Amino acid sequence: MAMQSEHNFWHQRWQNQQIGFHLQSVNPLLAAHFRALALKAGQRIFIPLCGKTLDIHWLLAQGIHVVGAELNQLAVDALFAELGLTPTITQSGALRHYSAVDPQAVKIDIFQGDFFALDQALLGQVDAIYDRAALIALPADLRVTYSNHLLNITNSAPQLLISFHYDQSLLPGPPFNVSADEISAHYGESY
Repeated sequence: MAMQSEHNFWHQRWQNQQIGFHLQSVNPLLAAHFRALALKAGQRIFIPLCGKTLDIHWLLAQGIHVVGAELNQLAVDALFAELGLTPTITQSGALRHYSAVDPQAVKIDIFQGDFFALDQALLGQVDAIYDRAALIALPADLRVTYSNHLLNITNSAPQLLISFHYDQSLLPGPPFNVSADEISAHYGESY
């Protein structure tokens, strides 16, 4: 799938509110395994392709500085509305940078636009990665590029990755089937 058609697919999903992937509560896998990241209040976690996940609310409540990347502006606008925050918006190259501080003085930064336009200098220090739905949202031809870029811009920060492994012939995806072997191929040298 070409990059532009991939972008159009996700923009259309958000426009039509076909966002069944958006959970109505905190992902139980995040709550169960968050401690493994050993983050302290004020440290930064990066969430690629973050959408408007309620996991962001939960992480902010833990005192964690959230940095996300999201293609779709509707998702970013909805996230800040649901958080009750009015962000400062600046243009950073090809990306729009939304930044705010919540009532507990915890910071949130979201870069809206193409994930591949985000670089290490713009992203800044990352203490951990939470990939809740990015790798599995991408077709096979983009997953290698995605995982390499993620490792590069985060300096291979510790990662909590949620994946699905199922018979891909049963559903066309997304989410896509990503086996343990494929995860090892993407990340085995770093983790």
